[in-house]
Amino acid sequence: MPDEPQPQSQPLPVGRRRTRLYALTDGRTAAAHAVLTMDTTITAAADGEVDGTLPTEWQEILAMCAPPGGRAVAEIAARMHIRLTPMTLLLGELADRGLIHHRPPLAVADTTDVHLLQRIRDSLARI
Repeated sequence: MPDEPQPQSQPLPVGRRRTRLYALTDGRTAAAHAVLTMDTTITAAADGEVDGTLPTEWQEILAMCAPPGGRAVAEIAARMHIRLTPMTLLLGELADRGLIHHRPPLAVADTTDVHLLQRIRDSLARI
């Protein structure tokens, strides 16, 4: 019987490294200092080139959150296809290293606005 071709796995793009989440978070399950919720706004601390020695995931986060804008934790997690808890750990590590700034979420009274919540939902659905 002739040899059947073996399926080839797709290599990662050149320069793209995938790191296991437990390695990026050092096995931690809670952020050391920063308290981040899904609606906390994240902004990179410095505008410009990202240090190429940082893990790929960190570089992606910093590029995605370039000043002056920033993104919500939930949006970053959705765009990177990482669950919310590991994402808050990654962002907590970046905050502890001074690589990002985080702004607390809106006050409770502001988050009860149904129209605001619908806009957030619609924005996340478009991702």
